[in-house]
Amino acid sequence: MTITRDTLLAAIDRITAAMERDFDMLNSADGALGDGDLGVTMTRGMRAITAMKDDLPDDIGMALFQCAQAFTKSSGSSYGTLMATGLMSAAKTLRGEESIDAARVPELIAAARDKMQERGKAELGGKTVLDSLDYVAKATSGADDMAQAAADAVDQAMVDFRDKPATVGRARIFGEKSIGMDDPGMLAMQSVVKAATGR
Repeated sequence: MTITRDTLLAAIDRITAAMERDFDMLNSADGALGDGDLGVTMTRGMRAITAMKDDLPDDIGMALFQCAQAFTKSSGSSYGTLMATGLMSAAKTLRGEESIDAARVPELIAAARDKMQERGKAELGGKTVLDSLDYVAKATSGADDMAQAAADAVDQAMVDFRDKPATVGRARIFGEKSIGMDDPGMLAMQSVVKAATGR
């Protein structure tokens, strides 16, 4: 499969719809372990991207760069900053390319994970969005059905970390109370990945 501007536009539409759908769920989950505004952050970010998507260039790298800028301008939240950081990572790698082989997606996700980890000064295993991305990067590498592998991976990450305590970010102040609760950032990434892959 080849990813082009059209592929990106279709994914933007699906992710935007998913964020509108999951607005209350994400705010509620974030309210239990954070500020309670994750749904607002994700919805505003995707609305900002949708508002300018028709003007995105064929250059995938530049298109992702503009998406990152739009997301950043829409929200000053830490999660919004991390999302933009991940997009910027891919944007820099893909600048000048108008089509990319889907086989490159795992390495792009892994690179985004690393940049987000560096920006957030967090470690893997802390029950955050980084763990979701780590699962996706590893599961999609060499997978025959990359979309399904990605969707399964974000689900598995949720299951594996649900009964662990949060040790990173705002949720860490809840310590043992976070056991049995889903991390809001992981929930958001689950929705994003499933929408992006059409699963």
